[in-house]
Amino acid sequence: MKVVICGMSGFVGSALHDFFTAQHYEVIALSIRPDTSVDSIISVLNGSDVVINLAGANILGRWSTAYKKVLRSSRLETTTALTHALTHCSNPPHTLVNASAVGVYDSYHQHDEYSHHLGTDFLATLVQDWEEAAMSARDLGTRVCIMRFGVVYGKGGGAMEKMLPPFRLGLGGRMGDGFQMISWIHLEDLVRACLFLIQNEELDGIFNFTTPEPICNLEQTKKMGKQLHRPTFFSMPEWVVKMLFGEGSCVMLDSKEVYPRRLQEAGFTFRYPTFDSAMEQIVHDQE
Repeated sequence: MKVVICGMSGFVGSALHDFFTAQHYEVIALSIRPDTSVDSIISVLNGSDVVINLAGANILGRWSTAYKKVLRSSRLETTTALTHALTHCSNPPHTLVNASAVGVYDSYHQHDEYSHHLGTDFLATLVQDWEEAAMSARDLGTRVCIMRFGVVYGKGGGAMEKMLPPFRLGLGGRMGDGFQMISWIHLEDLVRACLFLIQNEELDGIFNFTTPEPICNLEQTKKMGKQLHRPTFFSMPEWVVKMLFGEGSCVMLDSKEVYPRRLQEAGFTFRYPTFDSAMEQIVHDQE
């Protein structure tokens, strides 16, 4: 099987590359920039079986007006260019697997894929527009699977790489009031779930890439301290987070309680369903 990955240089993309290569798939990187020609995209897509689109600027950070434009363009323009190129492929991939985020949901309800309680802020609107751009490939007869990522934890990058150093120094603590729910997934389960979608061709549409057991920030903080044998007395008040990150602070402070109902209904099993099991593996791997 030939798999094309758009956005392969990132934390998730590099993990997917290694995972699919180990499965003896042919993996090809695709980079789409504003000046990338349609013909060059077509030349990579033609004859491939699956394209995985992960392209998008890092959502963690301070959202200035300029950076919000980057967040939108890096997702929407890239995805639009990709789906446009598909229309011109003589032998297009049969499946598009597109990244997305649980930021699409509001912060006041529990959610599975059948939830209609979507957010109305910048992030939720961006995610909805991004998914709509990817779903347009359905008009071409392409199967589209949307992966709504929670926070991705794994060794060597992502959120855990930023979280572990202060906790190891005994400087870890809750963020805001600590009651916000965090929906997350271990990197190993993420790549396995992606393969699961590809192999089960009857599956399409929206899938929450989160574990069955979300956790509140305060409980997560306690578990990290226990696993690392460090105190967790420090905290970052909400006003400090908002001062540092502005509107982007919603990524850290908003509650997202999201469940992977469709993956579980389809028979996918998580190797790391609990935060304890994930932390134990990540810390052990980094020792």
